[in-house]
Parts: sequence; structure tokens; C-alpha cells
Amino acid sequence: MASIQPFRALRPQPEIAGQLASRPYDVLNSEEARAEAAGNPISFLHVTKSEIDLPAEIDIHSQQVYEQAKENLQRFITEGVLMQENKPCYYIYQLIMNGRSQTGLVGVSSVQDYQQNIIKKHEFTRPEKEKDRIDHMRTIEAQTGNVFIAYRDVMEINAIINGWKNTNKPVYDFTATDGIQHTIWIVDRDLVVNSITRLFETQVPFTYIADGHHRAASAAKVSKELPGSSSAAYFLTTVFPSSQLAILDYNRVVKDLNGLKPEKFLAMLQDDFYITLSPEPVKPAQLHEFGMYLQGQWYILVARPGTFTTDPIGVLDVTILSNNILGKLLGIKDQRTDKKIDFIGGIRGLGELEKRVKSGEMKVAFSLYPVTIDQLFDIADSGNVMPPKSTWFEPKLRDGLLTHLL
Repeated sequence: MASIQPFRALRPQPEIAGQLASRPYDVLNSEEARAEAAGNPISFLHVTKSEIDLPAEIDIHSQQVYEQAKENLQRFITEGVLMQENKPCYYIYQLIMNGRSQTGLVGVSSVQDYQQNIIKKHEFTRPEKEKDRIDHMRTIEAQTGNVFIAYRDVMEINAIINGWKNTNKPVYDFTATDGIQHTIWIVDRDLVVNSITRLFETQVPFTYIADGHHRAASAAKVSKELPGSSSAAYFLTTVFPSSQLAILDYNRVVKDLNGLKPEKFLAMLQDDFYITLSPEPVKPAQLHEFGMYLQGQWYILVARPGTFTTDPIGVLDVTILSNNILGKLLGIKDQRTDKKIDFIGGIRGLGELEKRVKSGEMKVAFSLYPVTIDQLFDIADSGNVMPPKSTWFEPKLRDGLLTHLL
């Protein structure tokens, strides 16, 4: 059963929360982070993307960058920008984007659960990305990046969270520059805290990493380096009941047609897909339907019956695209390493796909129907992993609002 615990969060003073909170470190490059933090000395990007305070030519994975992050975090603490909670608490985190609300519970999850697969995974991790988070975590002695975790709804947990939201004032409530509203409540009543912990121990057999596989893997490895640290035995997570989550599409653009003429490529596609011209951009409306943008024209592709398997991996649209188009026709065997393919989160819209093709940078674009949360659960339960870049979750939790000190 799932083991989560309250923790003493390091968090900002309420009046500066909106100014300090930053977008996650892995959705910004160094140049974007430098621009976003310009003129804001308390942006949490000074901790998560601390290369912005060093010369532009710095190696962003050098120890100097991590030491700068540590220095900046300590400065925030010393100057009272950040303060630590005086007792272990849970935190309720609500995000509202485009009128849609989703609410999760922030706590710390057990590294042992991660190692024993009570916290289930659906992605492979890359060593170089793990090393970056390990070095950052080890140097600053804190976990700043939240791991986004899902679980199947439990009525009693939902009731506690909704009840607390309805009867208590939030400590933070602000709308960020991207229009997303962030609201956080502190759950500090011992009886309620203990009830939440017990409900997870008795009602939640498994949790599932939705976003943050590298952060979780890194936390597990840092824990091994700090065997005497009770706090390092847990890592920062926000757990969402599945009913609260929406997975967005994660689309693909490809640089060339692997030597095929467009007419030949279209003809070969007909072996595995029904093809229809579309007068407008195609946002797939159902599973096994794809949009394709080629030579200024949108097409609707529908997978023919019998061209894919029905096991948890084979039935995924990202698998169908990978097997029947990317690998079979375009010569892309490993999407994690092949430089001919790029990935575009659905939040950026179909216009971004058109833009990349019209510029001449890419030759063809594919839009996909999103993976469902039930598909994610099925794959993790089966012990399989999804193809890379299968899921995109939005909105993102902000860094800096709740940090777990080691």
C-alpha cells in the first residue's frame, strides 16, 4: 500500500508567492529562464536554473552551477524570502487553466515504494538527465522539483480534500503570467493529517508516476547516498486522483520522408490507414485517428483494423504511429535518439505543427489523440513502458512554492 507523509515545507512568504514561483526547470532553456527572471531577484529560477547568474558560456551541468543554486537558496532562507513550516503538514494544490480545475495533495512519497514498484512507472529514464537532478539535489540538499503522481479515486480522500478547501482559507492564491491560477491550502490539523496518511496506507494499493520520472529516479539514488537521513527516504510529490487529470496530446514533426516522394509516401500509407483530405487542421477526435500535415495539406488518417495489436502497448496511438509510419516508412527506430524527429506538446496547438513544416525545417507533422489515464494505468500495471514522449500534462505545478529539505 502507498506510503505518503506530511513534511515541513520550505515556502515563500504569502505576499511574494506569485513573484517567487517559477515554471518548472525542464520546460525552459537557459536563455528563456534568463529572460523570465530578468529584474526579479527572488525568482525561484535563481535556484532551479542558476546558470542565469553565471556567464552565458558556462556549462550548465558544471558543479559551479549547482554551487550557485545552493548559494541562492541559502540567501533566500537567510533573507526570510523562504521560511520552513514549524510542523509536518500536507498541502492541497489547486490549479485552474481555461476554466478547468484540478486539485492534488502535496506530501512526500516513500523511496522504498518507488524501489518496490508500489509507485509504478511508464517511462525509461536517461542517465544524463538523472545525473543533472542528482547533482542539483545533492548540492543544495533539497528537492525543488515536484513529481506528479496519480492514483485511482478514493471517495474518503476526495471528501477530506474538498471539505478542507471549503472550510479553510488558502495561504496562496495568485494567477501567474500565463493565466493559470495557483491556490494552496495548508493542512495542519493533526487529526486530518493522520487520517490522510492512514487512508493512503489502507485504500491506495499503488500510485503511478504521471510526470517526473527523472526526478523520482534521482531522488531514489540520492537516498542511497544518505542512508542516515530520514527526510531523504522520501521525495516531493503531488498526488492527484485520476478523475482530476487530463492528459494532452504529444505530437510529432519529422525532418524528411526517408527518401520517399510525397506521392509514394501517401500511397504506402494506405496499406495501414484510411486517408481523407481535410480542409482544416486535424485534432483527432477518437483513438486510432491521426492528423497529418504534408505539403500544405491536412489529412485524416484512421488505422485499419488488424494493423495493430490490442495489448496495453500495441493499442496506443503513439505505438501505431511508431510502428506503422515512423519505423516502417520513415526509418525512425529510436525516437529517444533519432535527430530527425521532434516532439510538440499539445498545449502549443496545431498551428505550431504547421509552422514547423511551412518553415522548411520539417517535412511532415502528425497530431495524435491523447493517451487516456486508464491506458497509463494499464501499461504501468502490465510492467511495460510507453514509447517516449507519450503524455503531456498541463497545467504545470510551479517550482518554489513547496520545497522539501533533505
